[in-house]
Amino acid sequence: MHSQDMQVLAALQGWAAEGHRAALVTVARTWGSAPRPAGAWMALRDDGRVQGSVSGGCIEDDLVARMRDGRIAGSQPFVLTYGVSRDEAARFGLPCGGTLELVVEPAPDLARLADLAVRIEAGQLVRREVDTASGEVAVADACRGERLAWDGRRLATLHGPRWRLLIIGAGQIGRYLAPMAQALDYAVSVCDPREEYSVEWNVPGAPLVPGMPDDVVAAMLPDPHTAIVALTHDPKLDDMALLEALKSPAFYVGALGSRGNNTARRARLLEYFDLSEAEVGRLHGPVGLPIGSRTPPEIAVSILAEMTAVKNGVPVVRPEATASTPARAGCGLG
Repeated sequence: MHSQDMQVLAALQGWAAEGHRAALVTVARTWGSAPRPAGAWMALRDDGRVQGSVSGGCIEDDLVARMRDGRIAGSQPFVLTYGVSRDEAARFGLPCGGTLELVVEPAPDLARLADLAVRIEAGQLVRREVDTASGEVAVADACRGERLAWDGRRLATLHGPRWRLLIIGAGQIGRYLAPMAQALDYAVSVCDPREEYSVEWNVPGAPLVPGMPDDVVAAMLPDPHTAIVALTHDPKLDDMALLEALKSPAFYVGALGSRGNNTARRARLLEYFDLSEAEVGRLHGPVGLPIGSRTPPEIAVSILAEMTAVKNGVPVVRPEATASTPARAGCGLG
């Protein structure tokens, strides 16, 4: 499953091959409530076809009109601002107080975009800079933790896997979780020393890392842009990964299993391993948001939803377990 950036890049290349003119539009800055974040991309074809989005739809309609009537033309990048007045915000369907500042490239350099696509496909994190005054575009390596930058003239955006996900367990849930995470700009890798599972792993772009889980976690040097999810449902493997993961600065650490299994796991980690209450308290288990998921793809959705909430600083509130509360799905699935 390709990321949104790759979908936009593929559209631009495909349209050019068909002889169409196309523009690239980037959200440079937002004020107040905005439907899309800074850095969001949209490709716009001369006949009005689009790929990606910069708003909920009304601004896209205006951009299509500008493309068709020739107001988006030439080669020089320029800035468009929507939602400055209350009437304009209402006309374009922006939330109350919402304002968007867009950088429009009427004729983006296709060779540089092709190079960008190759680097993203190779798992590289890349910074793309556009100078709206000179029209110059530069592409360079970026580091995790860098942010979009816009000073009113130069726009620097990040592309490629900005986050990392290590999945412990090459079973069914991982097969769904890996491509979903890739679509959200995660660089995904998988560890499973069980040959009966690892020999069947074939998810494109998600390499199988050899070794035992604790060694693999330690070797990857988890940082605040890393998530680690244990899905083998085998304590001998999952606990090894958690032992290293919970001591690391990884922003998310989760483990598959029922409430009862995870209660026992927490007690085990405290009693037999050198982990503090605070470190064990970082464990998300049962992994994923409680949405009643039962099938592997549903469980993968719940896991990625919880990861997204934690990444975005949204509090995750779990219902208290009661006699009437159904058991969390996923017990026994790998």
